[in-house]
Amino acid sequence: MNPLETYELDCPWCGESLEILVDLSAGDQRYVEDCQVCCAPMLVEVDMSFDHKLLPRVTLMREGEA
Repeated sequence: MNPLETYELDCPWCGESLEILVDLSAGDQRYVEDCQVCCAPMLVEVDMSFDHKLLPRVTLMREGEA
């Protein structure tokens, strides 16, 4: 698995499709990143152990609703 992977997800604020670059070598993560379209803050969660597969789960949520 490449340590840097691009994920295509929808902004939880404006619904636009975004490309999020995630550093998978850092393990499980939670951090805030601004939407590239509407500039609203999104909480990015990376779950490396999702469903016991090699592919991590990356989700976006409205910041402050987690």
